[in-house]
Amino acid sequence: MALTESNMLPLGTKAPKFSLPDTISGKEVTLENIASSKKATVVMFICNHCPYVIHVQEQISTLAREYQERGVGFVAISSNDVENYPDDAPDKMRLKAIEAGYSFPYLYDESQAVAKAYDAACTPDFYIFNEERELVYRGQLDDSRPNSGKPVTGKDLRAALKAVLKGQAVAKKQRPSAGCNIKWKK
Repeated sequence: MALTESNMLPLGTKAPKFSLPDTISGKEVTLENIASSKKATVVMFICNHCPYVIHVQEQISTLAREYQERGVGFVAISSNDVENYPDDAPDKMRLKAIEAGYSFPYLYDESQAVAKAYDAACTPDFYIFNEERELVYRGQLDDSRPNSGKPVTGKDLRAALKAVLKGQAVAKKQRPSAGCNIKWKK
């Protein structure tokens, strides 16, 4: 497991569109479904087996429930190569979503085209888009990592969401997320 950091897509980038199957409902979900009439949209690249995702999954669930009530859309996408990483297969994604209490769609990006469009590099990787679907935050949930001794609080993502919901600028200084690299197909 090589520690990989976010690529840090340029702020202001328009949210790339997608249409992917939701492993929970079985329906196709689009960016429009998630972002329509939302004050902000959080797009997360996660997977089932990564210890960095497992470390923060409870906070992801808590944060999503809290901010969905405030008009924020959430979606998680797994783009890993399931042939070589079968723990990330769609049927197992569905089970993980139920077990972790995800209140948002958990989409499977089989072609990996969506991960490439977002320039995603690791799991977890977080993006916040404003009402105009412009990127205002990309980077870490917080500075906790497995075995770091630091509590998982979601402080970085929370601070960005609070600013967006108040109509304020999000701090330009943003730290990359760090985790397992996305498992690209060969």
